[in-house]
Amino acid sequence: MPEKVKAASYRSIPSVERLLQMPEAESLIMNYGRPLTLEAIRCVLDNLRGQMHATTSNGESPVSLDRTAILDLANEKLDEWLRPSLIPVINATGVVLHTNLGRAPLSRLAVEAVRAVSTGYSNLEFDLERGARGSRLIHAEVLLQKITGAEAALVVNNNAAAVLLALTALARRKRVIISRTQLVEIGGGFRIPEVMNQSGAKLVEIGTTNRVHLHDYEDALQEPAALVMRAHQSNFRIIGFTTEPSLAEITVIAHRYSIPVVDDLGSGVLIDTARFGLPHEPTVQESLAAGADLVCFSGDKLLGGPQAGIIIGRADLLARIKKHPLARAVRADKLCLAALAATLEHYLRDEAEREIPIWQMISLEPKKIRARAQRWAKQIGMGEVIAGQSTIGGGSLPEEMLPTFLLALHVPQPNHFLARLRAAGPPVIARVENDRVVLDPRTVLPNEERALLYGLRFALNP
Repeated sequence: MPEKVKAASYRSIPSVERLLQMPEAESLIMNYGRPLTLEAIRCVLDNLRGQMHATTSNGESPVSLDRTAILDLANEKLDEWLRPSLIPVINATGVVLHTNLGRAPLSRLAVEAVRAVSTGYSNLEFDLERGARGSRLIHAEVLLQKITGAEAALVVNNNAAAVLLALTALARRKRVIISRTQLVEIGGGFRIPEVMNQSGAKLVEIGTTNRVHLHDYEDALQEPAALVMRAHQSNFRIIGFTTEPSLAEITVIAHRYSIPVVDDLGSGVLIDTARFGLPHEPTVQESLAAGADLVCFSGDKLLGGPQAGIIIGRADLLARIKKHPLARAVRADKLCLAALAATLEHYLRDEAEREIPIWQMISLEPKKIRARAQRWAKQIGMGEVIAGQSTIGGGSLPEEMLPTFLLALHVPQPNHFLARLRAAGPPVIARVENDRVVLDPRTVLPNEERALLYGLRFALNP
């Protein structure tokens, strides 16, 4: 195409100013603001110039320059830019603490507590009685003391931070003794040896991969040490030819040499899991009773609250930890503290099983799950209800299952159907088992059922 014709084609592209004078542009500016609308229009026009260059060079049909169409493209661009990346989804996988899906959903009371302190000001660091500056550390500490019997407590932003802070504050450049059976890695590449190294502590490994004895601890304690650490094997098990002392036995040896014991418990369960047909998971209270001087655990695993790292134990050790500069860098914010305090209240009121979503799910009777699955099959007009297994997940109770019932769908291209479910609003996350798409009612909250059925119909009728 001659250069003059090509130049004329480019000149036919409407200017930004002309497009902004259109009534449709006023609506975009009202919804998205003038600066972002300008950027979107310029982006669309740049794309049109690029397309025009390609079509005119190849002798193809010219690009449409309809002004309304250009503003429609700008609107699509604005929607794309401002579409939130973090959105609610429906968990129909049967994994109760699904790490990729945000682990524990919050209770109604916890959500209300977050809303209450986030829509205005709060007494986060203000002492109402004295009318002077207070401390954010108190808001969950008293509740944790009442529930666990600990002398003191501290809440930080996650359990990795809790472990790092405790080691940094108490054992920097000093020896920390840990069994090789506990050099664990959890999700996201969090490795106990690397965290210990990052804290500046000197890692002292004892025992072997599968066996450690009390005399290994005794031998290591012949030289000065700052801490003995135990990391709970929350996401795997060592079976077969194994030996490992109990926490109580470890604390007796450590205390004989006046060395504190830190128990990284991980999941942070406060009630007996055996009540629900699961193996007994060591509780936070049991760690303290066994003699641990500090216990670190998560808020969003089996505790059922927000993401948090919690350290409880001896007041003198926690006083040192609270004063360390790193404590400010990893401190919990007001939303976390509000949600955690509300979650802890459920335990104090002895209503965790009734009010905390993960315990509602874990305690759900199979016959009620089957009834829900049958209702889903009836409402969408297809599907088979089959027996299945739910899992706890979240690095808690590895390989342990709960009996459940699944809605199984025989559909062509199961993975394509999963993608369709994920494209629904809200997205539905399911799984494939034996070439069938299966959905587990255990992890679908009651108020999500209508949206789940909409998502199924959406996926079944493309």
